[in-house]
Amino acid sequence: MSGSAGAAPGGNAELHCWLRLVYSPGIGPLGAQRLLRAFGPPQQVLGRELRQLREVVPEAAARALLEPAPAPLRELLARAPDWLAEPGRDLLSLADARYPRALLHIPDPPPLLWLRGDARLLDKPRMLALVGTRNPSAQGARDAHDFAHAMARAGVCVVSGLARGIDAQAHRGALAAGDAGGSTLAVLGHGCDRVYPAAHRELARHVAAAGLLVSEFALGEAPLAQHFPRRNRIISGLSRGVLVVEAALRSGSLITARLAAEQGREVFALPGSIHNPMARGCHRLLRDGAQLVEQPGDILASLGWEQAGAQPDAPSAPGAAPGAPPPAQQELLDCMGLEPLGLDQLLARSALPAAAVQEGLLELELRGRLARLPGGRLQRIDPA
Repeated sequence: MSGSAGAAPGGNAELHCWLRLVYSPGIGPLGAQRLLRAFGPPQQVLGRELRQLREVVPEAAARALLEPAPAPLRELLARAPDWLAEPGRDLLSLADARYPRALLHIPDPPPLLWLRGDARLLDKPRMLALVGTRNPSAQGARDAHDFAHAMARAGVCVVSGLARGIDAQAHRGALAAGDAGGSTLAVLGHGCDRVYPAAHRELARHVAAAGLLVSEFALGEAPLAQHFPRRNRIISGLSRGVLVVEAALRSGSLITARLAAEQGREVFALPGSIHNPMARGCHRLLRDGAQLVEQPGDILASLGWEQAGAQPDAPSAPGAAPGAPPPAQQELLDCMGLEPLGLDQLLARSALPAAAVQEGLLELELRGRLARLPGGRLQRIDPA
């Protein structure tokens, strides 16, 4: 079903039946899947009698299929054809030959996928999910951006959820590799006609223009809390592996990692400081058998993608890479170590005069190698 490619067989009648089946109250992905298996296409499901339907789904759900559509569903039925008529928008059903094969093998594939952007990305053989906390450290944000950039340069489509923090950095890092053929895909926890958080409206526009936005939720659906675990199974289901960059112990990213393991995908995690609460989720994953990752090449090698297009930039030794800080600034970085610290601590460790330290810190901040944290603390940032 596509606006950009013309009406699908059955036109609006087929679209109406799919929407009525999938979004009737009480059905859900598993109910729709059972009904399709039992009776065939949606047109045939909707033509069954109540006694037949309630043999497959609960009676309340069966009745909802036969009764007049509730107001939200009527609105969706009216809106969908016009929304899909716009270029770059599409709707794939389980019966569509373009439906991503990877999702067909998870226990509860979404019956419908709403798309904005390049639908061909769903068929990319190399897809990696990159997820993590909404409140990353400066180093975590930098790592997410750099790993995503390296993966995209290596021909990998970076999959994430458009959330604040690590997700946003993953999309931005992949988009920054667009000149090398990089791509990114965002799975949404709400309707494909909305953006959440609102601050990511511009980011969503860029992803739709250069990559793909995907959602199983109907147009107009709000970003409800219960939607995001369902979104996470699509993030992991589309991907060959999931990389977690900073996550608390009660993070939704750990749900994504668990789903990935259940779906037979690889799980990777970046280690962090024992003093960083956002590293504890990654450390738990590592204890539970996730693969420890220190550089992008670790993932490429594990998944057999080492020849996947352009190779990522290899990390360089301090002071050797173009644009590396001069010796005095490198000395400050070495004095800082890997943990946040205050200016007084840095002055005590460094042999440099206070004025030289302040000047060096400003230069490092401009280079993106230093972050200033609440309370006046300083955090060193290393490239991935």
